[in-house]
Amino acid sequence: MAGKPARAVNAIDQTRRMLSLVTYLRERPGARIADVARAFGITEDELVADLDLLPMCGTSFRGGDLLDIDTDGERIWWHNPAALGEEAAEPLRLAADEATALLVAARAVATLPGLREGDRQALLRATAKVETAAGEAAGASSRLSVTFESEGGVFADVDRAISERRRLWIRYYSPARDEVTEREIDPIRLVSVGHTYVEAWCRRSEARRTFRLDRVAEIRVLDEPAAPPEVELRDLSEGLVQPAAEDPEVVVEVGPGGRWVAEYYPHDSAEELPDGGLRITLRTPDPASLRRLALRLGGDGRIVSPPELAESARRAAREALAAYDGTPDAAGDVVEGRR
Repeated sequence: MAGKPARAVNAIDQTRRMLSLVTYLRERPGARIADVARAFGITEDELVADLDLLPMCGTSFRGGDLLDIDTDGERIWWHNPAALGEEAAEPLRLAADEATALLVAARAVATLPGLREGDRQALLRATAKVETAAGEAAGASSRLSVTFESEGGVFADVDRAISERRRLWIRYYSPARDEVTEREIDPIRLVSVGHTYVEAWCRRSEARRTFRLDRVAEIRVLDEPAAPPEVELRDLSEGLVQPAAEDPEVVVEVGPGGRWVAEYYPHDSAEELPDGGLRITLRTPDPASLRRLALRLGGDGRIVSPPELAESARRAAREALAAYDGTPDAAGDVVEGRR
């Protein structure tokens, strides 16, 4: 679908938009996708992504209470608008397990670092009301607790920085270089493509970069305002890594145990080999980063070209074996996965 690049939004902005979208669609049965996207100032792809989430929303998780919204690619159809009508506006009743899950989750979210104080207080007030309404069912929730892993705190800080338009300082682990670096970034948006990432303008490299949240070792929200330059948001529907035609070409041969490479890495071609393996041609802006792939494959694959990268991977493998054996590096001792 076509559409202009949308401005960067955070999770809170998207939630507000989706709430407005529900009202908008209920008043406009069969609305055209192009018209709705234009009304909300987003791309058609972003609108379709919102529509994919709406069927998971409703007054409860029972089938008839969830929103039945779909699209035929041109128009949007809401098949059960009565789910949010006046006849559905009866008092919400929570089962004991629902009340327990809600209270445990609410208390956990209230402890997240980086949560705005106003939001924290509002959440605590809402939690107290649910506790009162739940009565005895609330007792079980007090005996349970949830602790978020570090990524949850990083997410909260990034989301806060985006909302308040502030710069971030991070210590970030780069597996391609096996090093931790410190840098200041101006966050643009949070994206989820398998893992959760922040797309940002990196002040160290003066370029747009994408950082995986679970690789952020430390984070601070700075007082300095974020001022990323105007950039066109990329369409990530085809994956986070989208090599350009001018990127260097790399050829990798893998055995049957390495066929997963063709599923994980975007590639130009994957030719079947007689033994059940593949000859994969791909492009990458940083060919050196594939050395780690070669080491991970071990006997299940090897880099064929360019020759200098293949030699670099062989040298890295020899050094790794020498470190394990405690013996000097000996050229030619490594048995390659494919000859």
